[in-house]
Amino acid sequence: MAQAVARPPGTARRRAETRSGGSRRGGSRRGGPRHLPYLLIAPAGLLMLGFIAYPMLSVFYYSLRHYNVTKPWRNGFAGLDNFTTLLTDDPLFWDSLAFSAKWVVVEVGLQLAFGLALALIVNQTFLGRAFARALVFSPWAVSGVLTTTIWMLLYNPATGVSRYLADAGIGEYGTSVLSDTGTVFWAAVLAELWRGVPFFAILILADLQSVPKDLYEAAAVDGAGRLRQFVHITLPHLRDAIVLSTLLRAVWEFNNVDLLYTLTGGGPAGETTTLPLYVANTGIHGHDFGYAAALTTVAFVILLFCSILYLRLSKFGGDDR
Repeated sequence: MAQAVARPPGTARRRAETRSGGSRRGGSRRGGPRHLPYLLIAPAGLLMLGFIAYPMLSVFYYSLRHYNVTKPWRNGFAGLDNFTTLLTDDPLFWDSLAFSAKWVVVEVGLQLAFGLALALIVNQTFLGRAFARALVFSPWAVSGVLTTTIWMLLYNPATGVSRYLADAGIGEYGTSVLSDTGTVFWAAVLAELWRGVPFFAILILADLQSVPKDLYEAAAVDGAGRLRQFVHITLPHLRDAIVLSTLLRAVWEFNNVDLLYTLTGGGPAGETTTLPLYVANTGIHGHDFGYAAALTTVAFVILLFCSILYLRLSKFGGDDR
């Protein structure tokens, strides 16, 4: 029988420490330095910073200057002159800001109401639910310009809906809802409503599907009807989704340019001119980029203040529901 070779005391322990140390060093070499992940994402981070920070700084820079390409002899440092002019001597700014606020409140409120209703409907189990969901969500995939084209055809006085209504004795022939100051606002609201409702329906439906079913079963056992279940279970669970979706949609509707620009052009008589549309007209058609930059800066400050205030008041992300 082979005899065991005697080893000096501590040899096994030193070898174990050596192996563990080597494995740790090897693991460190294999894992690389701790700052390697930051180096890998640095190019993408710098690109994002450049695409976001540079335009913002450029707009702020030009807002402090007179910059009109048609009047180069007047270009130069303006200080706060552009801001003083728009706040004290520009009624179009206040009119466009008031219309923007009206547009956002009406659009977001109606889109939330209809989107919530559609999400509750398509969340139920019924025959053809998949087709109904696809039908509800399809307008969200349509671009703003294409949406405008569809609704301009519907509003066309010669070939649109108004002609068939006139044939049925409702209204008159040749009536254009887009040229009438009394109807143009609601005509534009309806067109944007068709495109915006699916956004709320998608987000709310996704959150609805995460509500535990046993909550409804327990509430039904306790005698709670559908209305009480909706108020005390569904709405509290949907709070964060509703807050986030309304905030995002409010910002998008405030910055809405494509649909109103192609549908009404801000008319008739400036009745549908939002602040971003006024900015576009000032910069593109008026060539006054310094004043347009000042308008953009003010719009950014307004959106930032309203967003922070809304999140604080709604307690977004809080634990209490």
